[in-house]
Amino acid sequence: MPEFSMTIQAQAPIEDVWKLLHDPSSFPLWWAGMETIEPGRDGAFTMWPTGYPDFPMAQRLDASSTDQRVTISCLVSYLEFVWQLAPEGDTTHIDVQVRIPEAEAHRLDGQRSTVAESLVNLAALAADG
Repeated sequence: MPEFSMTIQAQAPIEDVWKLLHDPSSFPLWWAGMETIEPGRDGAFTMWPTGYPDFPMAQRLDASSTDQRVTISCLVSYLEFVWQLAPEGDTTHIDVQVRIPEAEAHRLDGQRSTVAESLVNLAALAADG
């Protein structure tokens, strides 16, 4: 199973990053390629990718405030994003690990690019408070 990890340091307290990371309605503000979100219940939500208004993608979010971890699983293509936060003084270390099933391995480079852009966007938005 292809996978990769990326990290960034946000110039923001962990609470500000957490607010953006565990709330799917904020994803279109920072997650590259997510145009629209429709919240569901019990961690479920639907995402429409940018440029594909007729292609809803069911997602599942599991959040643990105890260890500041958010896992987002695509129920269509089975990609998994595990976000981990760690406070470092007045800043926050953001780590994301992405797992891609073999059937979607051709998307690896595109996902690297999207996640890199999303990390920068998340850190900047959190810093703007």
